[in-house]
Amino acid sequence: MVRATPLCMWSREKEHSIVKRVALHTLGCKLNAAETSTLGKQFVEQGYGVVEIDEPADVVVINTCSVTERADRECRQLVRRALRHSPNAFVAIVGCYAQLQPHELASIPGVDVVLGTQEKFNLLHHVGNATKKERTEVFVRPIQEATSVSFASTAGFGDRTRSFLKVQDGCDYGCTFCTIPLARGESRSIAIADVVSEARVIAEQGYQEVVLTGVNVGDYGKKTGSSLLALLRQLVEVNGIERIRISSIEPNLLNDDLLEFWFSERKICKHWHIPLQGGSNEILRSMRRRYTRSWYEDRVSKIKRAIPDAGIGADVMTGFPGEDVALFQESYDFLLHLPLTYLHVFTFSERP
Repeated sequence: MVRATPLCMWSREKEHSIVKRVALHTLGCKLNAAETSTLGKQFVEQGYGVVEIDEPADVVVINTCSVTERADRECRQLVRRALRHSPNAFVAIVGCYAQLQPHELASIPGVDVVLGTQEKFNLLHHVGNATKKERTEVFVRPIQEATSVSFASTAGFGDRTRSFLKVQDGCDYGCTFCTIPLARGESRSIAIADVVSEARVIAEQGYQEVVLTGVNVGDYGKKTGSSLLALLRQLVEVNGIERIRISSIEPNLLNDDLLEFWFSERKICKHWHIPLQGGSNEILRSMRRRYTRSWYEDRVSKIKRAIPDAGIGADVMTGFPGEDVALFQESYDFLLHLPLTYLHVFTFSERP
């Protein structure tokens, strides 16, 4: 599901001291939102004010998503919309779709620069004095070169009461419907010591809740001999942080040790967003998901037995290739008896 998240933290009281204005618009997930906020903080530190996309701006930044095939159309609409209000604005397109289809996005009239996964946090360098370019510049490196993780916390930016905290990026899974590994590269994590240090900074700024974000948060630390559980054990010790929320976690990574700690630790929100995608084993195999119906049901049932009022959400995809009426009904019936709190339902999106 694609969500548009405009960010507007413009202070009218400081208008006289602001040299330039930037409009930021996010398409996609909480991780994208966190990264947009990181870019916003960079602009603010350079004296920019942040405005809505429908307000006059010197720079327009669109952070794209590749979850559905609508990214190109949405970007075109957003660029036209922004340029109606700011015809001379410097327009930058970054994010997952920029990594996957940079020249497609570069063909949109009015776009000045397209930055891929590794380049987006150098956006200010490319913006320069925000003068529009004669032709679109594209800076996209092969995704295989994406080996680092850039921190993205939203502390100190805007009027949020909680801060997103990016701890992981990329994914090693090969789900057949997903372009994210192609757009963000292999799974990689930020060291526990660095995450804890950032959490302390967040607490010092007065935030009491952090939301751990990433492409595959449950995969945190696997390549370095660590784990999400090891990270949580240290984060709960940070003074001032009273609530820790995990944005999403794959069902196959919800092992018993992690769940037991989650149940017992008061600081960790009793909320689980567990992507299901398909409710039949045949479709799950076609999707190359790493669990079965029975495993998913067992995890949900274990949570509900331990925390009866737990909030549990799921992503569900319909229309996946090969899903006939009978398989659709199988998924529908499976969902009916699961004690889920909410669903994010979306249709299969075909991409090359």
